[in-house]
Amino acid sequence: MNFENKVVIVTGAARGLGQEYARQFARRGAKVVACDLRDCTDTLEVILKEGAEGLALTTDVTSAESTRDMAAAVVGNFGGIDILVNNAALYGSLTFAPFDKLDEQEWDATMNVNVKGIWQCCKAVLPAMKERDGGSIINISSLAATYGMPNGLHYTTSKAAVIGATRGLARELGRFNIRVNAVAPNVVNTDATGEVFGDKRDKVIDVTLSQQAIRKPLETEDIAGAVLFLASDLSKLTTGQTIMVDGGTVFL
Repeated sequence: MNFENKVVIVTGAARGLGQEYARQFARRGAKVVACDLRDCTDTLEVILKEGAEGLALTTDVTSAESTRDMAAAVVGNFGGIDILVNNAALYGSLTFAPFDKLDEQEWDATMNVNVKGIWQCCKAVLPAMKERDGGSIINISSLAATYGMPNGLHYTTSKAAVIGATRGLARELGRFNIRVNAVAPNVVNTDATGEVFGDKRDKVIDVTLSQQAIRKPLETEDIAGAVLFLASDLSKLTTGQTIMVDGGTVFL
């Protein structure tokens, strides 16, 4: 998969999965823009180390103005936009509890980032993708959306909405040759996973593995492979789909 001269935006790129997506695209020749509310300096260094051109932007995906500024900066620096990876999401910072104990403000914040953020970013990049006569959008959902995560209804619901948004966008944007797909990972070995489960992390991973057909823990590069496929011309007639990268936990 060669992404030479392709321009890629990765949101939520300051660390973890987002940083790995940026690394893998850069390794294959793309011009990579790392966006996050967090500082993306480390990710930009990763991109440049791979010998690629890159840009780091502070972006609030819930803001129409901020996402428009993001798209304008990318077009201004690199001339267009080919690929958008909607990775930004609330996860590691969330409080997990029975659904009737969840905080209303945290519920609203989860929907704002995890769902509205995708809507805002897609709106922002649409003009540039239409100028290119096509593009690929990859939304990051979760196994939680199909399996159901107990004590995490806010996160589960938001990631189920990502799948619905992916299907609706695919129908709307197909006429512009823009493909929209989703990747739904199982528990991945990242900092955010450690923040969620704390000292129960190892136990959670053991339980997760026991439910997988292939009993190997998921690493960031495992998810990146599916994202690269959906961004590439190898999947040029694939749209509206959700690929589960979960070691064989849920079969769709």
